[in-house]
Parts: sequence; C-alpha cells; structure tokens
Amino acid sequence: MLLEFSVSNYLSFKAKTTLSLAATSIKEHVDSNIFSSERQNLLKGAVIYGANASGKSNFIKAMSTMKRMVLQSFDQSSADELDITPFLLSTETEKAPSSFEIIFLIDNIKYRYGFEVDDHNVHAEWLFETQKQTEKPLFIREKDGIEVMVKAYPEGKDLEERTRENALFLAVVDQFNGKIAKRIMKWFNNFITISGLSHEGYKAVTFAMLENKKTQNLLLDFYRKLDMGFDNITISKNPFDSKELPGDLPEGLLKQLITDLEGSFRIDIKTIHKKYDAKNKVVGNIEFDMRSQESSGTNKLFNISGPVFDVLNDGGALVVDELDASLHPLLTLAITRLFNSSEFNRNNAQLIFATHDTNLLCYGNYRRDQIYFIEKNQYGASEIYSLVEYKEEGKTIRKDRSFEKDYIEGRYGAIPFIGNLSNIITEWQEK
Repeated sequence: MLLEFSVSNYLSFKAKTTLSLAATSIKEHVDSNIFSSERQNLLKGAVIYGANASGKSNFIKAMSTMKRMVLQSFDQSSADELDITPFLLSTETEKAPSSFEIIFLIDNIKYRYGFEVDDHNVHAEWLFETQKQTEKPLFIREKDGIEVMVKAYPEGKDLEERTRENALFLAVVDQFNGKIAKRIMKWFNNFITISGLSHEGYKAVTFAMLENKKTQNLLLDFYRKLDMGFDNITISKNPFDSKELPGDLPEGLLKQLITDLEGSFRIDIKTIHKKYDAKNKVVGNIEFDMRSQESSGTNKLFNISGPVFDVLNDGGALVVDELDASLHPLLTLAITRLFNSSEFNRNNAQLIFATHDTNLLCYGNYRRDQIYFIEKNQYGASEIYSLVEYKEEGKTIRKDRSFEKDYIEGRYGAIPFIGNLSNIITEWQEK
C-alpha cells in the first residue's frame, strides 16, 4: 500500500514535491474511494491534471525511475551511468544529486525508503521502519559510509563493503537474501508504472492473464461489459518462421533477426464478430486480426487491461501516464471505476494516473484529496498541489462546486495559457 511519494531536483522538479495517498478527514465517497489499514485511512488512487509540458509525465517518470533503480541496481556494473537528470534551470541544482523517497505499508509495518543519486554515484540512502508508533532507522548511508543498525537490521551486517558507489545498499542486501529487503523488493515489483502512449509492450501481461483460466473470464467479462463490438477473443501461439520476415530487409539485418528470433513464438490475437445475412440474421462468426483490423483504442484497452487486472488481483499500485490517450471518455471512466469497485478491487489496489480528460472531474466521483494539479512556476520548476489544499480567498474549495467547470475556467491553475487566437490568425494571414 502506497502512502506517499516525493521527488526533488529531478527533471522539471526542483523543490521537494509530494503526492500523498493518506486520506484527509473530508467526508466524500468514504465507502468507495478509501480503505482502512490498522494505521490510517488510505486513498484508492489519485488523478493528476496539468497543461502540456507542466511536468505530469516527469512526475510519473520519477516514480518509474525510482522503481528501476531499486530493481535493477545490483545488475549494473561499476562503469554504468544511472540515467539521472537533475533540474537544469538553476545553478543551485544542476550539479546536485536528485532525491527520491517513498513511504509504504507491508503487513501493517510502515517503511520510509529513499536515496539521493546523480548520474554516477549514490550520495545517500536510508531505510526507516515503524512497527508501532516510533520510527526507527534500519540503515543510513551517507557519502562517508553506511551505518547499519545491526539489532534492527542484522541482514545488512558486513555488506557495506560489498556495495558499489553506484549501487543501492538495499539491492545488495536483497541479493544476500535479506528478509526485509526481499519483502521491499516484492513491494516494488508490484509498483507498476506504464505509459498510455507506448502500450504495446504490456500486452504480454494480458496474454498471460487470458491464458490463465483463473483470470481469463475476468478479462473477457470486462470486455463484454464495455461493448467493444466483439463477442470473444482467441489467442494462438505459433513458432517463429523466418519466411514471414519482409524479403527486402538488408541481408545483415535479416540474418541478425533470424538469429535473435530463433526458437521464439508469435502470438496472434483474433477478435470474434457475428456475421449477418441480407435479413440481418446471424449466419456465423468471422475473425478479425486485433492489431490490423481493430481500432487503436481497442488495442490500447486490450494491452493495458492485463496490467490493470494484474494489480487488481494481486494488490499494489498502478501508475499510468496519459491514461485517456486513444480512449473514449466512458472507457477511461470504466477503468478508473474498477479501482473503486468492491467487486473488482478486493485487495485495495491503488491507481495513480495523469490525464487531460476533464469529464472525470465531474463523473469520476473523486474526492478533493484525490485530485492533483501540476503547473510550472515563473522559474520553470514544476509544482504539485491537491484540490483539498487549494485556497480561494483564504477558503478551501467546497465539495459541491463544479470542479470541471472551475478547472477549465482556470480557477485552480494548471491549464495552458492561450492568447487571443483571432490575433494569431490575423497576423498569419497578413504575412
């Protein structure tokens, strides 16, 4: 369960910027949008709005970068760069390390884990644990070394010297089967970040769920309820055949592809549609190729449905950039409502996503503490704030306000500034 994520000095974020999924005391959608742990009430997700280039994608990339660092740190060599870009619009930060921190629950134990890193080295790292009320450090890493609290974290003992300057200590402890480290790694593995624009790579998860009898019906029932225009789906695996490669490929590339794909399988997805006669009577079925004969929206929904239901099944957090891209607003709404459904979300999965779909402000039934806005200040730095934090004339925004109308009118900020378009057109025509 995710409580909080913070980032600073990374891409367009200069100061520490935090998104919290701890529910505030407001009394909105209490029965559907929050769940209770033994410690506190948590939100089932958050929606992020902002103009193009405001920093929405950068914030989600920060989450993705932290996950990548944690899960892949041990596998890198000492010469590898870490692909970290600080906030470059200030001399104060351009050469300073970036900071990432996340707070989460595992079996009702709260952990706070974070690190400071640049493109070459880990400058700091820390892990704190709260079992009851008091937060206690498990290890603290600074530039001059790693201090392990051996009584609280014996699994980290004697591993300090085995940790490279560009590797995370947590990842090293995991490689040596540290009990707590393994649990945290498993948590990060269920912290899923995906793109709503480049979604082709996620269909493998959907394939696996459709091949599994326990999850197959769940997905097929979801597709039917959305009325996607087809009645069923068939999936077939076929061995790779080099004859299917285009004949006009350069010989060197052709040989390389044949070598790389040897022994692999091609997965074909077909959608099943009814076929009618002249009197509109059903006479049979016809198969359509998913990729070439179905819409981009259908392909996207299919591709991301696997990760969506994987998180719903196992619990965890799903973070999606541009969730609404290529989707009808009602399909976007259907996906978001899965996470507020007691039928589909029995394991308290959480959904965080960036979108331009303002309909969700009206029909999404989001609480004010679930609605976040990102905008850039006059110095080019992105800032984030929630609707429950926003003040208008010193007062908080009432829950009965029209959030969508107010947002489009610019009352909450985080929208593009568009000048007088008629002047732009007139000037262009005069040239």
